[in-house]
Amino acid sequence: MPKGRDVEDLTLGKNWFVVNADGQVLGRLATRIARLLIGKDKPNFTPHLDCGDHVVVINAERVRLTGNKIDQKIYRHHSGFPGGLKEIPIRRLMQTRPEEIIREAVLGMLPKNKLRARRARKLRIYKGEADLARHAGQNPQPLAL
Repeated sequence: MPKGRDVEDLTLGKNWFVVNADGQVLGRLATRIARLLIGKDKPNFTPHLDCGDHVVVINAERVRLTGNKIDQKIYRHHSGFPGGLKEIPIRRLMQTRPEEIIREAVLGMLPKNKLRARRARKLRIYKGEADLARHAGQNPQPLAL
């Protein structure tokens, strides 16, 4: 760490960005969001500190999948009990909880370390544009991808 600099000085300057997912490809959108959460594009990026920005994603239900993913991709998780494998096709998840698709894609691209949970808390995802009003106090800047 540079001499004479406090740890808080490196974590200051967290911006708020609004990302519109309307018509965006899921993987490319998730990579850009993950870079913002990590803070990789900032000049004061430090791998062991949380330097990333806050990201608000709107229109999550309009994200686009390429190829045959809408028919073939399946999300799986296990409860830990025998026979506890749960499988949810992405088509059903798009209808019920489209925010979870973007969240899973972004969290899969974050480094698996102690900062992951803190970075994940700075991600907010909404189905439509109506919920953007609750973040008006943070003055989020629109980000064109």
